[in-house]
Amino acid sequence: MGPRSRDQVAVPRVSRGILVAVTALLVGGGVLHVVGATRAGDGAWVASAAVGLALSLSTIIASLRAGRVGVDVIALVAVGGAVGVREDLAASVISVMLATGRALEEWAGARARDDLASLVRRVPTSAQRYHDGALESVALDAVRPGDRLLVPTGSVVPVDGSVASLRAVLDESALTGESLPVTRGSGERVASGVVNAGAPFEVLVLAPAAESTYAQIVRLVEGAEATPAPFVRLADRFAVAFVAVTAGAAGAAWWAAGPTRAVAVLVVATPCPMILAAPAAFVAGLSRAARRGIIVKSGAVLERLAGVRTLLIDKTGTLTQGRPEMVEVVAAPEWPADEVLALAASLDQVSPHVVAASIVRAALDRGATLVPPADVAESPGRGIRGRVGDQRVTVGSESFAPVDSPPAWARAARRRARREGALTVSVTVDGALVGLLVLADPPRPDAARTIRAMRQRGITRVVLVTGDRPDVAEGIGEVIGVDEVLAERTPAEKLDAVRRESQAAATVMVGDGINDAPALALADVGVAMGARGASAASEAADVVVAVDRLDRLDEALALARRTRAIAFESVAAGTGLSLVAMVVAGIGWLPAVAGAILQEGIDAAVILNALRAHRDGRGPSQLPHDASQLSQRFREEHRDIHVVLQELARAADALDVTDPSAALVVAGQVHRRLVAAVLPHEQAEEHELYPAMGRFLGGADPLSAMSRAHVEIAHRIGRLGGLLRDLEREDADAGDVVELRSMLYGLGAIIALHTAQEEESLLSLAEA
Repeated sequence: MGPRSRDQVAVPRVSRGILVAVTALLVGGGVLHVVGATRAGDGAWVASAAVGLALSLSTIIASLRAGRVGVDVIALVAVGGAVGVREDLAASVISVMLATGRALEEWAGARARDDLASLVRRVPTSAQRYHDGALESVALDAVRPGDRLLVPTGSVVPVDGSVASLRAVLDESALTGESLPVTRGSGERVASGVVNAGAPFEVLVLAPAAESTYAQIVRLVEGAEATPAPFVRLADRFAVAFVAVTAGAAGAAWWAAGPTRAVAVLVVATPCPMILAAPAAFVAGLSRAARRGIIVKSGAVLERLAGVRTLLIDKTGTLTQGRPEMVEVVAAPEWPADEVLALAASLDQVSPHVVAASIVRAALDRGATLVPPADVAESPGRGIRGRVGDQRVTVGSESFAPVDSPPAWARAARRRARREGALTVSVTVDGALVGLLVLADPPRPDAARTIRAMRQRGITRVVLVTGDRPDVAEGIGEVIGVDEVLAERTPAEKLDAVRRESQAAATVMVGDGINDAPALALADVGVAMGARGASAASEAADVVVAVDRLDRLDEALALARRTRAIAFESVAAGTGLSLVAMVVAGIGWLPAVAGAILQEGIDAAVILNALRAHRDGRGPSQLPHDASQLSQRFREEHRDIHVVLQELARAADALDVTDPSAALVVAGQVHRRLVAAVLPHEQAEEHELYPAMGRFLGGADPLSAMSRAHVEIAHRIGRLGGLLRDLEREDADAGDVVELRSMLYGLGAIIALHTAQEEESLLSLAEA
């Protein structure tokens, strides 16, 4: 059975039956009184009151078994007292009120839990597996890594795997909250739990069903409500005080005007909104988090998260992408960079290594044509050799592909890479070094923006805790904006850091690896980036971010604080209104029947207010469809911009080693690339992307500073073209070379800065 829509969430059958019965007795008693059957009408109302007494008594017993004393004792006394003073109609109204409150509470919980339950209901039980060239339907437990499955259109992907077809179009909204379909190419990873939104495709199984992403999320969801939030227990303690206040007020009313007035006071104090509002708010908050791919394991965690002040965060896979990405191709002067990359990727396409996959992906992104290699021999973790066409190619570490007396350009590139914490891969052809591929684990585009947003929500201290080298960690820390960097930390030392910070303020630790698990367990709140992280980290954490986006961390913090505020607000408002009604009833201005109806309205109001935690209170949290599509398009185009930036840097560097006439040729080629690729891109952003993003961000011209950068880039490209035209008509001297080099470096710097700003502030908002 498919998941129900939110509008289909129903009141549980038993509560609905009780509500119908007591309402029928109330109405039936009224009808009997109208027709003159007074004794029979009173009997119907008393029967309704008996149901109310039974409801109150069952709830009191359940509370005592749980070690709590709730306000249902007031309901028991109010119903019994109303019958005792012959206020049979009031007793019947109170019973209807109690039955309605019970049904409303259970409906609220069911409605708020529906998003969590829908995850469990979507779990597939079988899969279509290829066996001897034919399809067979098998139980999900029978699927093993290496199996090849067919995922029909509209079906849930049953296990984690990689796309074995040309491409797959996926609806990942159940895991990520993003409504736009996502296209995954051949070899790309696909998570279990997403839906095939396109043509049928094949998937190569990477993990058993029990270890899949979706199975892990379902296990977390099933245990998410096992622990009541501390705020709920706090409400129970307030409830005891409220019982005492109510007893005192009822006693004073009895002393002043008799038992009928005391019953009127008890009626408006029954039941207390405290025991309804807090659970409804926290369950609604858990549900809202699950819809956004954030699995919070209990209401207690949600409340603790609302109070954190210090953020400790891991680097690799948390602040960074967690996988190598090629950032530069440094080629020998006589070799084109694209040819070096194509040779390396042609050889690496048969390697399962993660670095090889990054090299192949970079080559395909640049439009390279790969050819099948021959005579391949791989040394795991070191490199790979083989023939590409008629050339002997080696791709690997410096020790795997050694050369005598590395040239100056290679030594400079390796030094620069070491300073930036990047990895260099050597490419040799027929024994000669022809290029270096520079790979790095860059910061997530949304990392700095997320840290700034969390500071605005009350995080006062941010500490980067990592096992990486100090120079690499400090470089990332400067870009992200942290208060302290703790580098080269072992798991035990990470524990010490969490312990020290916890003495000063409530802490949240964020990580994704096995070495982070102890620190996640010790922190007040541990958050695991579970999209690609280790299962040990997810098990130790209190919160699991199931989507590969760091900005969900800020969403979780905002949601936790909003949920806690709504719970306090609902309890305070409901209790305050009840106290005012008690005073009015004690004076004698609010009869028992009217008081019961008023209290029913108060209860309904606080529950509905508590359910606001199910909605996002910050306005739209996702880009509109058009803006999201534009962001994804321009993010793809930025890959070409990064290639042009590398060409700019190489052209500027070449001015030191190339004669002026050859340098002008290289600079002219770069200028033509700027005119053909960069200028149209900047103009399209100005006229298409910025208006769409401006409508989403709001305010008066929110992107004016970035628009000014577009003007400056166009101006500098025009100046570069003018200088090159002047130098074509006359010989370039040393001063001209200095000016040209300065212009190339300056243009590269402003384009790089502007591109980084766009990726951080705008393009990272698209949830692809």
